[in-house]
Amino acid sequence: MNKPCHLLWLAGKEQPGHGEMIPVENPATGEIFAHCQAASSGDVETAVAQAWAAFESGYWSRAPRHQRADVLDRCAALLGGALPKLIDLEVEQTGRPVREMKAQVPSLVRWFRYYASVLRVEERPLLPTTGQLHNFVSREPLGVVALITPFNHPLLIAVKKLAPALAAGNSVILKPSELTPLSSLLLARVLHEAGVPEGVVNVLPGYGHVTGAALVAHPLIRKVDVTGGTAAGRAIGAVVGKNLARYTAELGGKAPLIVFEKADVDLAVNGIAFGSFVASGQTCIASTRIIVENKILPRLLERLTVKTESIARRMGSPTNSASMMGPLISQKQLNNVEALVDDAVQRDAVVVTGGRRMTGKSQLDGTDFSKGYFYEPTILESSSGNSILRTRIWREEAFGPVIVVIGFDTEEQAIRLANDTEFGLGAGIWTQDLAQAFRVSEQIQAGITWVNTHHRNDPSSPWGGATPASGVGSENGIDAYHAYTKVKSTIINYASTEESLAADDWFGEGADTVRYG
Repeated sequence: MNKPCHLLWLAGKEQPGHGEMIPVENPATGEIFAHCQAASSGDVETAVAQAWAAFESGYWSRAPRHQRADVLDRCAALLGGALPKLIDLEVEQTGRPVREMKAQVPSLVRWFRYYASVLRVEERPLLPTTGQLHNFVSREPLGVVALITPFNHPLLIAVKKLAPALAAGNSVILKPSELTPLSSLLLARVLHEAGVPEGVVNVLPGYGHVTGAALVAHPLIRKVDVTGGTAAGRAIGAVVGKNLARYTAELGGKAPLIVFEKADVDLAVNGIAFGSFVASGQTCIASTRIIVENKILPRLLERLTVKTESIARRMGSPTNSASMMGPLISQKQLNNVEALVDDAVQRDAVVVTGGRRMTGKSQLDGTDFSKGYFYEPTILESSSGNSILRTRIWREEAFGPVIVVIGFDTEEQAIRLANDTEFGLGAGIWTQDLAQAFRVSEQIQAGITWVNTHHRNDPSSPWGGATPASGVGSENGIDAYHAYTKVKSTIINYASTEESLAADDWFGEGADTVRYG
């Protein structure tokens, strides 16, 4: 049976590239179900040239803001119509359960609608300049921008970047992960049908060391916006800096989740399970370090274990709407998770539940786990004292369904444990004490802190790290829109000709006083 072969998206249509063919694997079955053309460095050069031509044409970059807003609203409408196919693609290429994708993908229309609204209500500041001068500030697009997205949320992260970039009037080149390129290609087609002009949105699948490297190093790229690991973010940032281009990066996380004695234990257990195991733990803000007040630790751990084992019993095919959790994205990722758990066990960590690759048949639907990259949802705790603090799993981003549970006695200890990381992206607090919630949240070093909830996300709410290892800048909100613009100050002298002749003749005969500024 021939597998579908997908091409590049350039200048408003599918076009062949000159790179190798990328196999696209279903991580639940190990099957290669499609191939995708990779973009070569020459293809990147072509894409940038076409994107710049589209930008300089002004069809989009200089279009009235209400016109761009109308197109973004049509993007939202057509995206809604394409949801069934997009959801199926996301399930097949990521292995995430269909119940997750049916919840996540429909929410993406909000980003296009939000930034359409931003365009319609944005005001142009008039500055209080001295003299008979009218000084207004406008925002203009940067030019051609590069968006680099990861495998875990292909559509969500692409849309979070595309919507503000397009609202601002830029031309865009999107490089999706080579593991999950297909939904981004379909998204580009939807945006074109909605009225985004040819050349304004381009999608170049490919490998980081070829396609990504050529893209971020191109001297005509005016901004790079990347979501990925910290090591990759640092390397890309160094290249972008040489070109003095703008840079936004959402990078690694090792989110703490603190549960105080005054929390509702059942609510906290539900929150931990969701924050830790949604997307099989493959999210940058997954709650991987669970810090629990010792007074309630035994009770919470017992209930969390029951919940975790229930998830494992109800795992099956990602296409099954009753399946609770899917596989990891690849054999490489599975190997990494296994290595981190093995290291923890060797350093005296105790496996409360899980801790193994899944083989055999699913109790839910008979799925053969051995064909995919399934790993049990796993709970680890210290065998004695805080020995687990010395493990790699406490320090490193696992990107898998593995959590570490540790106890504390005082609020100060909890805060210290929560901040015991180089990362500072997400954090969670569970308590029914409002004063405690405010007090502790102010001391947590994280760009996003949730209280009695987790993973909440809205187009209006900034999303970014508080420490360098977790990124530069933020997504969402008006700040993301501003980050895709440059500021232009226009100063108009409205004094009469006579007044200007009297005041502005710097080199006139007998001029006693002159102005400056």
